[in-house]
Amino acid sequence: MSSADAQEAAPKTTSALFIAQPQAERTAATNGGAETTPGFDELNPENEPPRERFIPVTRFALLDRLTAPIAWSSGQSRDARRFFRYLDHWRRQQYNAELHELEETYEPFSPDSDLLMTRKFTPAERQVMQKRILEGMARILEQANYVRIDPSDVELILTRDSAYNLDLHVDLDAFEELLLFYRGASNKRDQRRRWHKFYRKEEFDIPIFQRLFVLFKLKPFETRVREVMHAKKISRKEAERAIKRIRSKLPPEVQDANIYMKLFKNIPRSDLEMVFPNTKVRFRLFDKLRLGATAGGGLGIGAFGAAGKIALLVSNPIAAAGAIFGLGGIAIRQALAFMNQKQRYMVVMAQNLYFHAMADNRGVMLKLAARAAEEDVKEEMLLYSVLAKEPSRREDLPEIDVAIEQYLSTSFGVSVDFDIPDALQRLIADGIVTERSDGTLFTLSPRDAAEHIDRKWDAFLDELPEPVSAEGLEFEGNPSEAGT
Repeated sequence: MSSADAQEAAPKTTSALFIAQPQAERTAATNGGAETTPGFDELNPENEPPRERFIPVTRFALLDRLTAPIAWSSGQSRDARRFFRYLDHWRRQQYNAELHELEETYEPFSPDSDLLMTRKFTPAERQVMQKRILEGMARILEQANYVRIDPSDVELILTRDSAYNLDLHVDLDAFEELLLFYRGASNKRDQRRRWHKFYRKEEFDIPIFQRLFVLFKLKPFETRVREVMHAKKISRKEAERAIKRIRSKLPPEVQDANIYMKLFKNIPRSDLEMVFPNTKVRFRLFDKLRLGATAGGGLGIGAFGAAGKIALLVSNPIAAAGAIFGLGGIAIRQALAFMNQKQRYMVVMAQNLYFHAMADNRGVMLKLAARAAEEDVKEEMLLYSVLAKEPSRREDLPEIDVAIEQYLSTSFGVSVDFDIPDALQRLIADGIVTERSDGTLFTLSPRDAAEHIDRKWDAFLDELPEPVSAEGLEFEGNPSEAGT
């Protein structure tokens, strides 16, 4: 079925799901749904991004709208509200169970752990656990409706432009693992002053990621040394010295055995580099010219003034010595000017990053799992509200998809690419919806659905599997001596 056909058929489904809208509003919503949005251009982020799966509406608002008495047959509104509340708690419990296992796997890699390590892990076991952490986090992020940034495109994103007038550089080859996910590619209004407009304030748009997730792990020291030796054709001693010099600039707590996770908000797309631990702040061309001209002029004038006095080195050594010290003072002052300018850049980066940070490491896992559960529940409430009211078949799903997207547009003014296959799969897995052999989707009534979730809750603890640690050997001696 084409997109146009689905949109023409959509009112058949929306009539049972949503409160009727005036004809003018329905026409405007349909026309709006027919428009196509260009893809998100990483090189030109000012272009309008595509619709995302993220539903920027709270589950509480959806619960109130979808369980309004006018939206259900007599007596079903209260049952629907009860079912949705049960479903909310049930879905969160599912993520809590998954997160419990992921936290156990992450503990040996956590930089924040204050617990004794009582297990030893071989390098092969750590590799298996490391892969499990990355796969688990990627799944949670996708369920939270984040969009992955392909590592092969990172160089395109790390541009020289900057919303904070910084020239930042990151060596991506330093990382063994790197995951980047964003949600909400949009613009933020800000103000600036520019010299060619006589420093008058002007408003401009900053392309931002409303949420940005970063997971990274440094390469082992030995691995990085071998890479540098091969890439630069240098000796092992020179490569070790180079890597030690680079890593000495990192915070002492950044170790290559740990996996780090960071969550940020409203990060300027052009300043993505500042979220990495090995970011270097470099001088912009304007600063190089300005500081170079200042230093060159100061040293030139100082040297010209001191030349005559230095010529008196034999006849008047005191005056000559004073001239030499004065010239040295000018040189030191210019060098300090360079250092102070770089320090100011570092302060600007640190101040801005401070207000963008949301969570670290284990806190990121908890926050994202909660967000993933909420996104799942919102999708399931919307889809259930259609399937429970009208007989539907699998071939009706494109119409239902468009109907839900139109509802979100007309009710909340948001444009969303609704993820109907994922929501349907979860409702089927939980037994709320059953697909028959002819493609008919049989859906439990609100009362029956609530009782079904109630029974699943009762059986949950009885069927809870015994956790079995597949990796590691329990250490029976002094825990402080247990290696990783």
